[in-house]
Amino acid sequence: MTLPSVSAAIRDVLETAEPTAKVMRSRAVARGWRRGAFGPVDGSAMPDRPARPAEPRLLPPTHMPRRGKGGSLRGRVALLHALAHIEFIAIDLAFDMAGRFGAQFAPEFTSDWLSVGADEAMHFALVERRLRAFDSRYGALPAHDGLWESAADTAGDALARLAIVPMVLEARGLDVTPDKIARADAAGDGATAAIMRRIFDDEIRHVRTGTKWFESGCASAGVLPAAHWKKLLSQYFRGELKEPFNDSARHAAGLTREYYQPLAPPW
Repeated sequence: MTLPSVSAAIRDVLETAEPTAKVMRSRAVARGWRRGAFGPVDGSAMPDRPARPAEPRLLPPTHMPRRGKGGSLRGRVALLHALAHIEFIAIDLAFDMAGRFGAQFAPEFTSDWLSVGADEAMHFALVERRLRAFDSRYGALPAHDGLWESAADTAGDALARLAIVPMVLEARGLDVTPDKIARADAAGDGATAAIMRRIFDDEIRHVRTGTKWFESGCASAGVLPAAHWKKLLSQYFRGELKEPFNDSARHAAGLTREYYQPLAPPW
């Protein structure tokens, strides 16, 4: 019996707009893949843009209201909403990575990115539940679409996607999350701090997954990883790398200093 390709199931996740349904479908697809219910990615097209719910209202990043340091209740709700949005988009980023580029790599690539997607779905559910404990919800505040813009820019190049999304954007979370955890603890919000600690620990593994496959792809292409990463950043990354860096967390994720430390904006 020929198993159906996982590609259609991945596309279904990407085309699901309602957050709870997306969470459930993404975890079900990852579980089905682990159990052998699907065949490999078949290289069929993924949507240019995933389906999005009517809320939150998406603004340009430069138009987003400042959310403060997170010490006040309003600031913590704004922080949690921003984190929920990041995790929601991260579900699509991981599933699109598997569906768009999985045919170019060994099946383990699909396994890794579907696992990452299931983690992101769990993270979103945890953060959204915490928002509701504060009488808020995902969609109550505006958000921006910068993460998906990076995905769109790199849709034609697997190494560029790996370089930008896990190795720059997710790696930035390793730098800034410890301070957010400390602020939540200082505000007496241990529940929020615990969620962010869980996300931080998982994101080290996610960045490591990106670095592993980037270096694998570079080996296949016969290019030096750190040098090629810098070249791809100059082509595809619109921002700049910002210090301070969490060297220990980055090192645990395989993102050694030879990648990012010599860079000083502007490039």
